Amino acid sequence: MSLPPPPSDPVVAPPQRRPGSVRRTSTMLMSWPDGLGTDLHLEGRARDFLTPSRGAPEVLRATSLDAVTSPDREIRTIETHPSVPGLERLVGCRAGANLRAAIAQELPDEVARGTPLHLLLDDLPGSTLIAGFAYFRWADRFPEIRERISGAASRRVMRGICAGFRPGSSALLSDGTSSGIRHNTAHPGPLVDPTDVLGWHDPGAHPEIAMRRARRIDLWRQGGTLNIDAMFRDSCWDPDGQEVVVHEYQMLGEADPAGETLLSVTAHPRVLPYAECPAAAPHASRMAGADLRAMRSTVLERLRATDCCTHLNDGLRSLAEVPVLAASLPE
Repeated sequence: MSLPPPPSDPVVAPPQRRPGSVRRTSTMLMSWPDGLGTDLHLEGRARDFLTPSRGAPEVLRATSLDAVTSPDREIRTIETHPSVPGLERLVGCRAGANLRAAIAQELPDEVARGTPLHLLLDDLPGSTLIAGFAYFRWADRFPEIRERISGAASRRVMRGICAGFRPGSSALLSDGTSSGIRHNTAHPGPLVDPTDVLGWHDPGAHPEIAMRRARRIDLWRQGGTLNIDAMFRDSCWDPDGQEVVVHEYQMLGEADPAGETLLSVTAHPRVLPYAECPAAAPHASRMAGADLRAMRSTVLERLRATDCCTHLNDGLRSLAEVPVLAASLPE
């Protein structure tokens, strides 16, 4: 039985900010100022923004991060504004899954408080992993890019690691390695709505070859519950300058009034690479009843193998910040 094509429906613009709501936005820009095969530069920005029912909106918290990682993902330099004691101890760590344990050890207060900085730090492993996709979009102009990037990755057995790579997936050959079919992508609207420039922090300019990870979480009270509207997007730019979305999810949910427990959540795949990828979305409902402060670990426990999508999991993990944002809402 043939599957419908993968989704190609990125959100055209952020939703209008609601009176009595708080919004967290973040972006992580990935680029290589010295070209392919050199150090990766990461520029992160994050902000919490309150839109009260009465009075002027205000920035509650804001931070920026600049880091450089080597081709093997080792952190060479890392700085933040405002500066944070202990950050320098992350230099030398590899920006892989174990980095999150190092962040918890060296910066426990940032983790416990669910700060915008912790969100940026938590995004370093995923960002350094997916950044190289940006070069695929330039392979026609620079043929050596395809040879250099696709060689080792194409021989890796991917079968069973997620819904998109389930056995029999169109994305795989019979031996479980990549079939090489082109990723589905889509052209989005601008990240910052020109009719509401306060709705996002300034994501900054980008070089020609770059990738960007963007997140948004909106939270407001309604009918005795906390309502959640969140999104997650990975995008890059083509040689003609057009932005293309590679991964995008929207998540709508409800939490208890204190923002401690996730009551329900529905995941909407907006843009995903393969026809099989959206099969993971219905499994997001398994997160109902989860302790929101523990979401980053609970997601990985409940959504695994072919029931999961790496990008869905990434989006759901960020809901761990709901309790922090809930505390910022007016009573």
